[in-house]
Amino acid sequence: MNRIRVAAADGVGRITLARPEKKNALDRAAADELVDALGRCGADPAVRVVLLAADGPDFCAGADLAALAALVDAGAAAQHEDAMALGNAFIAMREMPKPVVAAVRGRALAGGAGLASACDIVLADEDARFGYPEVRVGFVPAMVMTMLRRTVGEKQAFDLVATGRVLSAREALDAGLVSRVVAAGTLDAAADDVVRGLAASPPGAVAFTKRLFYDLDGVGFRSGIALGARVNVDARATAEFRDGVRRFLDARAKGREGRTP
Repeated sequence: MNRIRVAAADGVGRITLARPEKKNALDRAAADELVDALGRCGADPAVRVVLLAADGPDFCAGADLAALAALVDAGAAAQHEDAMALGNAFIAMREMPKPVVAAVRGRALAGGAGLASACDIVLADEDARFGYPEVRVGFVPAMVMTMLRRTVGEKQAFDLVATGRVLSAREALDAGLVSRVVAAGTLDAAADDVVRGLAASPPGAVAFTKRLFYDLDGVGFRSGIALGARVNVDARATAEFRDGVRRFLDARAKGREGRTP
Protein backbone atom coordinates (compact mmCIF):
# COMPACT_ATOMS: atom_id res chain seq x y z
CA MET A 1 0.00 0.00 0.00
CA ASN A 2 1.24 3.47 -0.88
CA ARG A 3 -1.33 5.77 0.68
CA ILE A 4 -2.61 3.69 3.58
CA ARG A 5 -0.60 1.78 6.17
CA VAL A 6 -2.15 -1.06 8.15
CA ALA A 7 -0.87 -3.16 11.05
CA ALA A 8 -2.37 -5.26 13.83
CA ALA A 9 -1.22 -6.13 17.36
CA ASP A 10 -2.82 -6.85 20.73
CA GLY A 11 -6.33 -6.93 19.31
CA VAL A 12 -6.03 -3.52 17.63
CA GLY A 13 -5.99 -2.97 13.88
CA ARG A 14 -4.21 0.29 13.14
CA ILE A 15 -5.01 2.00 9.84
CA THR A 16 -2.95 5.09 9.10
CA LEU A 17 -3.50 7.65 6.35
CA ALA A 18 0.05 7.89 5.04
CA ARG A 19 0.13 10.76 2.58
CA PRO A 20 1.19 13.70 4.74
CA GLU A 21 2.75 15.60 1.83
CA LYS A 22 -0.82 15.92 0.45
CA LYS A 23 -2.37 16.50 3.87
CA ASN A 24 -3.66 12.93 3.49
CA ALA A 25 -6.03 14.02 0.74
CA LEU A 26 -8.16 11.20 -0.64
CA ASP A 27 -7.96 10.10 -4.25
CA ARG A 28 -9.32 6.92 -5.82
CA ALA A 29 -6.21 4.92 -4.92
CA ALA A 30 -6.35 6.03 -1.27
CA ALA A 31 -10.06 5.20 -1.04
CA ASP A 32 -9.53 1.74 -2.54
CA GLU A 33 -6.61 1.08 -0.19
CA LEU A 34 -8.71 2.20 2.77
CA VAL A 35 -11.52 -0.19 1.83
CA ASP A 36 -8.96 -2.99 1.50
CA ALA A 37 -7.42 -2.16 4.90
CA LEU A 38 -10.85 -2.14 6.55
CA GLY A 39 -11.64 -5.47 4.95
CA ARG A 40 -8.40 -6.98 6.23
CA CYS A 41 -9.06 -5.76 9.76
CA GLY A 42 -12.65 -6.94 9.60
CA ALA A 43 -11.63 -10.42 8.45
CA ASP A 44 -8.85 -10.83 11.03
CA PRO A 45 -10.31 -12.65 14.05
CA ALA A 46 -7.47 -11.35 16.22
CA VAL A 47 -8.55 -7.73 15.58
CA ARG A 48 -11.27 -6.52 17.95
CA VAL A 49 -11.14 -2.77 17.31
CA VAL A 50 -9.80 -0.51 14.56
CA LEU A 51 -7.94 2.75 15.11
CA LEU A 52 -7.90 5.23 12.22
CA ALA A 53 -5.14 7.84 12.48
CA ALA A 54 -2.91 9.83 10.14
CA ASP A 55 0.70 10.75 9.52
CA GLY A 56 1.70 14.42 9.65
CA PRO A 57 0.08 17.45 11.24
CA ASP A 58 -3.34 17.03 9.57
CA PHE A 59 -5.82 14.17 9.68
CA CYS A 60 -7.26 14.60 6.19
CA ALA A 61 -7.88 17.63 3.97
CA GLY A 62 -10.65 15.87 2.03
CA ALA A 63 -10.71 14.94 -1.63
CA ASP A 64 -7.58 15.32 -3.73
CA LEU A 65 -8.63 18.25 -5.94
CA ALA A 66 -5.89 17.54 -8.48
CA ALA A 67 -7.30 14.03 -8.93
CA LEU A 68 -10.81 15.46 -9.28
CA ALA A 69 -9.60 17.96 -11.88
CA ALA A 70 -8.11 15.11 -13.92
CA LEU A 71 -11.58 13.55 -14.08
CA VAL A 72 -13.46 16.71 -14.98
CA ASP A 73 -14.20 15.57 -18.54
CA ALA A 74 -14.94 11.94 -17.64
CA GLY A 75 -18.43 10.57 -18.15
CA ALA A 76 -21.08 10.21 -15.46
CA ALA A 77 -20.37 6.49 -14.99
CA ALA A 78 -16.67 7.13 -14.30
CA GLN A 79 -17.53 10.02 -11.96
CA HIS A 80 -19.97 7.84 -10.02
CA GLU A 81 -17.45 5.01 -9.72
CA ASP A 82 -14.84 7.43 -8.41
CA ALA A 83 -17.28 8.93 -5.88
CA MET A 84 -18.41 5.54 -4.64
CA ALA A 85 -14.82 4.50 -3.94
CA LEU A 86 -14.91 6.72 -0.83
CA GLY A 87 -18.56 5.89 -0.25
CA ASN A 88 -17.59 2.24 -0.02
CA ALA A 89 -15.16 3.12 2.78
CA PHE A 90 -17.95 4.85 4.70
CA ILE A 91 -20.18 1.80 4.25
CA ALA A 92 -17.42 -0.62 5.29
CA MET A 93 -16.81 1.34 8.50
CA ARG A 94 -20.50 1.39 9.40
CA GLU A 95 -21.14 -2.27 8.57
CA MET A 96 -18.02 -3.64 10.24
CA PRO A 97 -19.07 -5.28 13.54
CA LYS A 98 -15.87 -4.06 15.19
CA PRO A 99 -15.77 -0.48 16.52
CA VAL A 100 -13.74 2.05 14.55
CA VAL A 101 -12.07 4.86 16.49
CA ALA A 102 -10.72 8.02 14.83
CA ALA A 103 -7.78 9.92 16.34
CA VAL A 104 -7.88 13.40 14.79
CA ARG A 105 -5.19 16.05 14.99
CA GLY A 106 -4.95 19.12 12.80
CA ARG A 107 -7.51 19.58 10.06
CA ALA A 108 -10.29 17.15 9.17
CA LEU A 109 -12.03 18.88 6.28
CA ALA A 110 -14.65 17.91 3.69
CA GLY A 111 -14.30 14.16 3.04
CA GLY A 112 -11.79 14.07 5.90
CA ALA A 113 -14.47 15.31 8.31
CA GLY A 114 -16.81 12.76 6.78
CA LEU A 115 -14.22 10.05 7.32
CA ALA A 116 -14.01 10.94 10.99
CA SER A 117 -17.81 11.11 11.26
CA ALA A 118 -18.11 7.62 9.79
CA CYS A 119 -16.13 6.26 12.75
CA ASP A 120 -17.96 5.09 15.86
CA ILE A 121 -15.84 7.14 18.29
CA VAL A 122 -13.97 10.34 17.43
CA LEU A 123 -11.12 11.56 19.63
CA ALA A 124 -9.79 15.01 18.82
CA ASP A 125 -6.67 16.88 19.80
CA GLU A 126 -7.66 20.24 21.26
CA ASP A 127 -6.08 21.95 18.24
CA ALA A 128 -8.06 19.90 15.69
CA ARG A 129 -10.40 21.58 13.21
CA PHE A 130 -13.50 20.17 11.47
CA GLY A 131 -15.44 21.53 8.52
CA TYR A 132 -17.23 20.93 5.22
CA PRO A 133 -15.96 23.75 2.94
CA GLU A 134 -16.88 22.10 -0.38
CA VAL A 135 -19.35 24.84 -1.35
CA ARG A 136 -16.50 27.35 -1.41
CA VAL A 137 -15.02 25.61 -4.47
CA GLY A 138 -18.37 24.99 -6.18
CA PHE A 139 -18.63 21.43 -4.91
CA VAL A 140 -21.18 19.64 -2.69
CA PRO A 141 -20.47 17.78 0.59
CA ALA A 142 -22.71 15.06 -0.77
CA MET A 143 -21.97 11.67 0.76
CA VAL A 144 -20.76 13.09 4.07
CA MET A 145 -24.24 14.51 4.68
CA THR A 146 -25.49 10.98 5.39
CA MET A 147 -23.27 10.82 8.48
CA LEU A 148 -23.63 14.50 9.37
CA ARG A 149 -27.44 14.49 9.50
CA ARG A 150 -27.31 11.49 11.84
CA THR A 151 -24.64 13.07 14.03
CA VAL A 152 -25.82 16.65 14.64
CA GLY A 153 -29.14 18.46 14.53
CA GLU A 154 -30.70 19.52 11.24
CA LYS A 155 -30.07 23.26 11.66
CA GLN A 156 -26.48 22.72 12.74
CA ALA A 157 -25.86 20.33 9.84
CA PHE A 158 -27.22 22.68 7.20
CA ASP A 159 -25.26 25.59 8.65
CA LEU A 160 -22.04 23.58 8.34
CA VAL A 161 -22.56 22.38 4.76
CA ALA A 162 -24.06 25.61 3.40
CA THR A 163 -21.54 28.04 4.88
CA GLY A 164 -18.46 25.82 4.96
CA ARG A 165 -17.43 27.27 8.29
CA VAL A 166 -14.74 25.43 10.23
CA LEU A 167 -15.21 24.39 13.85
CA SER A 168 -12.64 24.17 16.61
CA ALA A 169 -12.36 20.87 18.45
CA ARG A 170 -14.42 22.23 21.35
CA GLU A 171 -17.09 23.55 18.97
CA ALA A 172 -17.15 20.17 17.23
CA LEU A 173 -17.60 18.48 20.62
CA ASP A 174 -20.50 20.79 21.46
CA ALA A 175 -22.08 20.08 18.06
CA GLY A 176 -21.78 16.32 18.53
CA LEU A 177 -19.19 15.71 15.81
CA VAL A 178 -16.59 14.61 18.35
CA SER A 179 -16.78 12.11 21.21
CA ARG A 180 -13.93 13.53 23.33
CA VAL A 181 -11.38 16.34 23.14
CA VAL A 182 -7.97 15.68 24.70
CA ALA A 183 -5.14 18.00 25.67
CA ALA A 184 -2.50 18.79 23.08
CA GLY A 185 0.22 16.17 22.99
CA THR A 186 -1.91 13.44 24.58
CA LEU A 187 -3.91 12.20 21.57
CA ASP A 188 -1.86 9.07 20.91
CA ALA A 189 -1.95 7.98 24.55
CA ALA A 190 -5.68 8.72 24.83
CA ALA A 191 -6.42 6.77 21.66
CA ASP A 192 -4.38 3.82 22.89
CA ASP A 193 -6.30 3.79 26.17
CA VAL A 194 -9.64 3.75 24.34
CA VAL A 195 -8.80 1.06 21.80
CA ARG A 196 -7.10 -1.18 24.34
CA GLY A 197 -10.15 -0.92 26.56
CA LEU A 198 -12.42 -1.85 23.67
CA ALA A 199 -10.12 -4.70 22.66
CA ALA A 200 -10.35 -6.09 26.20
CA SER A 201 -14.15 -6.20 26.11
CA PRO A 202 -16.00 -9.35 24.96
CA PRO A 203 -16.07 -8.95 21.15
CA GLY A 204 -19.52 -10.47 20.73
CA ALA A 205 -21.09 -7.99 23.14
CA VAL A 206 -19.36 -5.08 21.38
CA ALA A 207 -20.53 -6.35 17.97
CA PHE A 208 -24.13 -6.72 19.19
CA THR A 209 -23.97 -3.20 20.64
CA LYS A 210 -22.71 -1.64 17.40
CA ARG A 211 -25.19 -3.51 15.23
CA LEU A 212 -28.19 -2.56 17.37
CA PHE A 213 -27.04 1.05 17.72
CA TYR A 214 -27.12 1.62 13.95
CA ASP A 215 -30.08 -0.67 13.23
CA LEU A 216 -32.16 1.73 15.37
CA ASP A 217 -31.77 4.48 12.72
CA GLY A 218 -35.27 5.58 11.72
CA VAL A 219 -36.99 2.92 13.82
CA GLY A 220 -40.08 3.88 15.84
CA PHE A 221 -40.13 3.62 19.63
CA ARG A 222 -42.07 0.36 19.91
CA SER A 223 -40.15 -1.23 17.05
CA GLY A 224 -36.88 -0.14 18.69
CA ILE A 225 -37.83 -1.77 21.97
CA ALA A 226 -38.80 -4.96 20.14
CA LEU A 227 -35.54 -4.97 18.16
CA GLY A 228 -33.60 -4.44 21.39
CA ALA A 229 -35.40 -7.37 23.00
CA ARG A 230 -34.42 -9.66 20.12
CA VAL A 231 -30.78 -8.61 20.37
CA ASN A 232 -30.96 -9.04 24.15
CA VAL A 233 -32.09 -12.65 23.65
CA ASP A 234 -29.32 -13.29 21.10
CA ALA A 235 -26.72 -11.90 23.52
CA ARG A 236 -28.01 -14.09 26.38
CA ALA A 237 -27.34 -17.18 24.26
CA THR A 238 -23.61 -16.50 23.92
CA ALA A 239 -20.84 -18.15 25.91
CA GLU A 240 -19.43 -14.66 26.57
CA PHE A 241 -22.58 -13.66 28.44
CA ARG A 242 -22.76 -16.85 30.44
CA ASP A 243 -19.10 -16.72 31.40
CA GLY A 244 -19.37 -13.04 32.29
CA VAL A 245 -22.37 -13.55 34.55
CA ARG A 246 -20.69 -16.52 36.21
CA ARG A 247 -17.52 -14.52 36.89
CA PHE A 248 -19.55 -11.63 38.28
CA LEU A 249 -21.53 -13.85 40.64
CA ASP A 250 -18.41 -15.71 41.76
CA ALA A 251 -16.61 -12.43 42.48
CA ARG A 252 -19.59 -11.08 44.41
CA ALA A 253 -19.83 -14.27 46.45
CA LYS A 254 -16.15 -14.12 47.31
CA GLY A 255 -16.53 -10.50 48.33
CA ARG A 256 -19.31 -11.35 50.71
CA GLU A 257 -17.33 -14.21 52.22
CA GLY A 258 -14.68 -11.75 53.31
CA ARG A 259 -17.16 -9.55 55.19
CA THR A 260 -18.22 -9.90 58.80
CA PRO A 261 -22.00 -9.93 59.36
